[in-house]
Amino acid sequence: MTSVNTSAGSLFMVVAPSGAGKSTLVNALLAQEPAIKLSISYTTRAPRPGEQDGREYYFISVDEFLARRDSGEFLESAEVHGNYYGTSRTLIADQMKSGTDVLLEIDWQGAQQVKKQFPHAVGIFVLPPSIAALEERLKKRGQDEPQVITRRLLAAGGEIAHASEFEYVIINQEFAVALSELTSIVNATRCRFAQQAARNASLFTQLGIHVNLI
Repeated sequence: MTSVNTSAGSLFMVVAPSGAGKSTLVNALLAQEPAIKLSISYTTRAPRPGEQDGREYYFISVDEFLARRDSGEFLESAEVHGNYYGTSRTLIADQMKSGTDVLLEIDWQGAQQVKKQFPHAVGIFVLPPSIAALEERLKKRGQDEPQVITRRLLAAGGEIAHASEFEYVIINQEFAVALSELTSIVNATRCRFAQQAARNASLFTQLGIHVNLI
């Protein structure tokens, strides 16, 4: 008899230094995989051009963020580049129990916190092909002042040092290849024993596969 968790849905954590192409990859994945839901985090940073409250993030004040954090609302929270980010614990748990796959765009600190509470979460680290390429992408993005870009590049080395903590690493040199690799990770995760057992309980029973759900 095999023990598995009761969540039919999977939890994916995608981590990368700023400018590595994480959001572009995630958006492309979500466009072709509508069954995956992006977890919308709370943040204290100002919206970037084109961003909407409740779509990219829930934009709130520092005081409100700290109040929510202190009440235990967040699964994880972190301060990144002078701004706070946090993820709702209840929303993720409810979605996974209902069979929905959930994806977190998150930093390495947050991923560590999530792993403590969701040990079966799948960590995916996206690397740039080089630091020079990372700098070029940040400049082309046109969203940050030069001093902010410099700060992000300085932080990138420390962030990349945590790539070894993740189950999977994708090098985003050719976008199509990187997207294919990300999709393959999602499909493989859905075939894990735990997810198959939770989603196909009656079939497993018919086949005599006894599962101890924990």
